Amino acid sequence: MSAILSADDLNDFISPSVACIKPIEALPTANEASTTLETEVILGGLEPPSVSADPSNSPSKISLTDCLACSGCVTSAEAVLVSLQSHNEVLGMLDSAPALRIDGPDSAGQFQVLGLDNPGAKLFVASVSPQSRASLAAACGGNTTEAQAGRMIERLLCQPEGLAGGGKFNNGFTWVADTNTAREACLVLGADEVRQGSSTSSKPVLTSSCPGWVCYAEKTHPHVLPHLSRVKSPQALMGTLLKTTLSKKLGISPDRIWHLAVMPCLDKKLEASREELTDSVWAGDGQSGRGVRDVDCVITSKEILMLTESRGIDFFNLPKTQLPPPTTFPDSKLYDFLFPRRRVKTPVKDAGTSGGNLHFILEDVVSRNPGSKLQTVSGRNADVVEYNVISSSGEPIFKAAKYYGFRNIQNIVRKLKPAKASKMPGGRPFGAARKAAAQSKSLDFSYVEIMACPGGCTNGGGQIKVTDPVVAERKGWSSDPGPQEQKDWLAEVDEAYFSMSDSETDGDGSASSNGDGAMEVIDGVCLSYVRDTLAHWSETTGIDLARLAHTSYREVISDVGKDASETQRVIQLAGKIGGGW
Repeated sequence: MSAILSADDLNDFISPSVACIKPIEALPTANEASTTLETEVILGGLEPPSVSADPSNSPSKISLTDCLACSGCVTSAEAVLVSLQSHNEVLGMLDSAPALRIDGPDSAGQFQVLGLDNPGAKLFVASVSPQSRASLAAACGGNTTEAQAGRMIERLLCQPEGLAGGGKFNNGFTWVADTNTAREACLVLGADEVRQGSSTSSKPVLTSSCPGWVCYAEKTHPHVLPHLSRVKSPQALMGTLLKTTLSKKLGISPDRIWHLAVMPCLDKKLEASREELTDSVWAGDGQSGRGVRDVDCVITSKEILMLTESRGIDFFNLPKTQLPPPTTFPDSKLYDFLFPRRRVKTPVKDAGTSGGNLHFILEDVVSRNPGSKLQTVSGRNADVVEYNVISSSGEPIFKAAKYYGFRNIQNIVRKLKPAKASKMPGGRPFGAARKAAAQSKSLDFSYVEIMACPGGCTNGGGQIKVTDPVVAERKGWSSDPGPQEQKDWLAEVDEAYFSMSDSETDGDGSASSNGDGAMEVIDGVCLSYVRDTLAHWSETTGIDLARLAHTSYREVISDVGKDASETQRVIQLAGKIGGGW
């Protein structure tokens, strides 16, 4: 996990009325004779080591949504909570009932959903990130490209040689989408947010696609929340797009659609559980709340291999060849957007492996200022870089930066912290104001790309690691890999990430033109085409685009560990269980 822990944070065992404020029924009462006041909370279906015969001491079950929605007792317990979204949940859902099937279109262009008479039947859809494909491509070896690994994942999820060839009902996924398409939409929305000057985000705008960073900001540095971009992450946007469109076009409720996301990051499981990313926002009154999740389950790159192992499938022997076209999507324009027949754009290494938000913004600024140049200033390490767009006359136009890894994030967070007013009459502000020069220097950034993982998303916590047996076996290593092997492995994953440029890829690169007839293309993304597609999506669903594509954040306040005696008890408990992690 990406959270920075302290003694105040560690509390895997919750005592009643002290830590958890959720109104949990059957929360056991404290045993007055006990001196430890320990109450074990069993999380979402995990079996307790032993079950007491005393009903008053039965384990409480708290869901991941409960914990993410409360006032913030979740810290080290997140390591357990994220395990509730796993490959076992995927298999359990696939084996719960026969899947819904799509029939059509008929002569009138209408689709029919078969199997609705079974209340447990679901329509299975999935989305896969390029970082996960790169991780699995590197694990395959033999110069396997990101596109080839993507085909292997798709075969696993929807073809008879994969999950659809086994299980109780031979269920597979009807559609497997590439989150790169949602990423392109997020890039354009982010550029528009900076162009127009967001009414909800303060300067500088901080990226919000990294859930580890967002969770950290909400819990520890709420003063940065007004700066966070309101644009959803590609995972979240893809979930909203699939559930809104399919429920509208097929005439089924969102809870009949089950969306799986394959991601490089464990914190993406936490993002999927946010109440801000449910149908209560886009189909309700616009307020976050208990609703149907846009993303029902997230599994990581490593868990793809666990999924295949559970079904006795050899992932590395799955065919890498081209698949047949996917089942017709009930909206032709969104079908072309989600499943392009040919992808003509080549990824730019300067954009990095985390989606390229910053690079896209910079290229957009340069394109709107003819004659301008981009200057790069290296920071204290490879994960800190500043960028300046300079006009043809030498004047600064735009300043941005990237900060990766929590140690570097601390610097930007401190510089954004507001000064504390002095309580003395006529006294000067103190705290951050004493470093006025440093603060002034940081505040002239217009945009900052922040990622929790050093090196970016290809180094996510859910990626296949150099220390995993599958890597050692395929590499033929006889001893534990050292730092150099770790560095070489990450370089292989990055190389696979940029290998999507091979033209075996699929895509006509659909593009439209702007008002004067010239295509406005940045990094291979046609802005007018994406905007037109988003407008069509909003019109089709009858929902305002801002409600579909934007999200919100909230300060998380916790009283856990604030009392000194509680802190000591938490340290005692953490020691008993090995330190929390």
